[in-house]
Amino acid sequence: MRSPETTSWQPASWQGKPALQQPLYDDPLALEQVVAELSRLPPIVVSWEIEALRERLAAAQRGQAFLLQGGDCAETFADCESDSIAKKLKILLQMSLVLLQGLKRPIIRVGRMAGQYAKPRSADSESRDGVTLPSFRGDLVNRPEFTAEARRADPQLLLRGYERAALTLNFVRALVDGGFADLHHPEYWDLGFVKHAPLKDAYQRIVQSIGDALDFFEGISGTAVHEATLVDFYASHEGLHLLYEQAQTRFIPRQNRWYNLSTHLPWIGMRTARLDGAHLEYFRGISNPIGVKVSAGMDGAWLQGVIATLNPQNIPGRLTLIHRFGAKDIASALPKAIEAVRQSGQTVLWVCDPMHGNTETTTGGLKTRRFENILKELDLAFTIHAEMGSHLGGVHIELTGDDVTECTGGARGLTDADLARAYRSTVDPRLNHEQALELAMLIAERSQNRRMMRA
Repeated sequence: MRSPETTSWQPASWQGKPALQQPLYDDPLALEQVVAELSRLPPIVVSWEIEALRERLAAAQRGQAFLLQGGDCAETFADCESDSIAKKLKILLQMSLVLLQGLKRPIIRVGRMAGQYAKPRSADSESRDGVTLPSFRGDLVNRPEFTAEARRADPQLLLRGYERAALTLNFVRALVDGGFADLHHPEYWDLGFVKHAPLKDAYQRIVQSIGDALDFFEGISGTAVHEATLVDFYASHEGLHLLYEQAQTRFIPRQNRWYNLSTHLPWIGMRTARLDGAHLEYFRGISNPIGVKVSAGMDGAWLQGVIATLNPQNIPGRLTLIHRFGAKDIASALPKAIEAVRQSGQTVLWVCDPMHGNTETTTGGLKTRRFENILKELDLAFTIHAEMGSHLGGVHIELTGDDVTECTGGARGLTDADLARAYRSTVDPRLNHEQALELAMLIAERSQNRRMMRA
């Protein structure tokens, strides 16, 4: 990574570029004061954690690990309470356990949490009954109620977002360090919600299998397997609100690099990945591993430009491409993206986001996603990468540890009529705890089958 002495980049360099999806504040002085305060507050993560994650993502690029990235489409401040955080962590740990058993590779666990408070919108405003107000851009910016006061961009919410992100990650770390994620006791992770018998029985078999394997290994070695007892957990969010990201960007003299210390793995969405835009200008200067969402709207030249801008030195683990084509378009779009990257000579980590490209709206006006389409896109992603000599190294999933009804299908056979029963998302539909665990089991099962066919 280039040092700041060899580049003109600074955390505020993005301000000279077109900045999309940024809220408009009516009090610039108040905003400036909040950003200055954020800049003085302690960082949420530290550089050595970021470097450790980059090394693990580099291993995933080589096929030696697998990334599981999951969490809410948009966190809310109300979700910053112990039970909600613990449930979210538990379902990610359960999924990682299933994937570990099925893929036979270390799992890199990254939550869409501790900072996922800002969301891009397709329009700057929203109209209801002849009244037009600014769009709701997430709890970091404004409030969801359809009133002029609620929809006003409030700088103080940046501080509230920082506080809740810090509280969330602090609690996650306490749980992990306290043995909550001990692989010797995965039964502690049971949420008590897996009521569907096939899922429950299959999960218990996996728990028993891993527990037996750890006991056997320790029995013949005579020592505790310290590396296997606890798991690492990292945070990620879309680096959308650039003033918020800038405020937590610090130069670390020991590393001689700039880091975004608000999260371990920030990513860029499709709406803000313009080559001449502010987001790429900001992201190119930080030393974090970076994710970029890729859809069918990003042609080969654009994708190659993004790669050249963000990782000119081809640093292992630096760049993760999260493709989100949808079940209908992945067969035609993914091969083109893989070929474009191959022609660039770069090595990236390929991750499949089977959620965003499969969003649809019911006749009742609710956004949903069909479980069968999510699974179909994942199956096709594994197949296409293998056929093209590439490698799918991870999945990126919007999910919750709660018993919501936002996506249809799965073992319970949820239908459109079930959605209204427990539809709680303010933005995009998420897999519930049972659907998420089922998806992990199906990924693991199909991976085992592919491995047996190659043998």
